[in-house]
Formats: sequence, structure tokens, C-alpha cells
Amino acid sequence: MPIVVLDTNIVLDIFLFTDPRTSALREALGSGQIVWLATPHMRNELERVLAYTHIEAKLAFYEKTAEGILAAFDQAAQITEPPSTKAPYTCKDPDDQAFIDLACHLASRKPGSPIHLISKDKAVLSMRKRLEKLAVIVRSTIMA
Repeated sequence: MPIVVLDTNIVLDIFLFTDPRTSALREALGSGQIVWLATPHMRNELERVLAYTHIEAKLAFYEKTAEGILAAFDQAAQITEPPSTKAPYTCKDPDDQAFIDLACHLASRKPGSPIHLISKDKAVLSMRKRLEKLAVIVRSTIMA
């Protein structure tokens, strides 16, 4: 079963914006076809982002609540401890390093099973080739 790490913007696309480009990912999460692993830090980041003024406006527009988004996160994600070591590669955007660290850690523990890091962040996407060497597949969407 594929394992994924989702960055915060992808989580917002799935649970807040219901972006059609994430429909396959949303369905795979809902049916249990993939496993989404996250750390407490990632949940805390989502909670912080949901309190941004412009995101609060989007919550109101879509008639959703921060509590509802966090509940969806809690239902879909499996929380794991953060890795004790940093990935061999450093992201230009320090906010994204936790996602890279987790994906690299998971890949090192499951040889032969690539980990999918789903992100739209340019800093993460620019690391695609380097992370692929570590069995981390960086994508902007889930496989179709």
C-alpha cells in the first residue's frame, strides 16, 4: 500500500478547497488505498495556517470550520513520531523541511517501497531528482 506525506497546501486543497485535482487523492485516502503519515508538528502547522485571516475568510466562504478541517486530518492521517535525524538534503523553505525529513526517514525504513511526497511548493518540487535518489517520489498530485 503506497505511503504518502502531504504538505499543508495539499491538505487545504483536499479538505478546504475540495480542489478537483486532488479528487483521486481524496478518494484514495477515503478508501484506504494509501496510507498518509504525518507528525504532530504537521498537524500543528495546519492548525496555525487555518487561523490566518485569509484562510478564515475561505473557511467562511466554503462554509467549513477549522475544527472540521482538523477533524478530517485526524481521521485521515496516521500520526507518527518525527524522525530523529534530518534528511540528507535541505530545502530552501525551512517550513517544508519537516515534510522532507519525514519522507526520507520513511523511505530509509522501507527499502524498495518508495514514499510519495505530495506538494505544490516550488522549493520542494525543485528537489525532485535529489529526493528520488533516496526513494522519495515528489509529486504535485497523486498518481492517476
